[in-house]
Amino acid sequence: MTAKSSPLENTSDREITTTRVFDAPRDLVFSMYTEQEHIEKWWGPRGFRTTTSEMNVKPGGTWRFIMHGPDGRDYKNRIVYMEVDRPSRLVYKHDPEKGTEPVNFEVTITFIQKGDKTEVNVRMLFPSATARDYVAKAYGAVEGLTQTMDRLGEHLMALRLGKSRAQEKL
Repeated sequence: MTAKSSPLENTSDREITTTRVFDAPRDLVFSMYTEQEHIEKWWGPRGFRTTTSEMNVKPGGTWRFIMHGPDGRDYKNRIVYMEVDRPSRLVYKHDPEKGTEPVNFEVTITFIQKGDKTEVNVRMLFPSATARDYVAKAYGAVEGLTQTMDRLGEHLMALRLGKSRAQEKL
């Protein structure tokens, strides 16, 4: 008996993706996404701040946070973790609270060790191309993701420089 394989669905019209390589070990980069003390320092586009009310990083766990925009507007968010495979993969669903923007999507983040660096691949998958286009236009999601990844790189650099300076003082 031979196994039947189903054709892979082309989801590119429903995705926003990016890949970055960071000069940091994989375990540290993974921690940037899973530890409140770090994520609040870099999460979101430039000019935004993030405050967390709950962060329980495990399958079925929830991260509730508010992104405070530079215009004074607050954006309530809720993420439900579906898969947590430290330090290689995170999968979560952006599943908003009642009364907030009805923006739903799933995110898969992979962390690949490349020598002493880490490649991070982010894939946001929306229920439809229309939903993806709405989020891209209404929230500037593509540019926002780019800026968020820039801020992660800056935070990792600051951590590395902080350690270097501390070692110099010894």
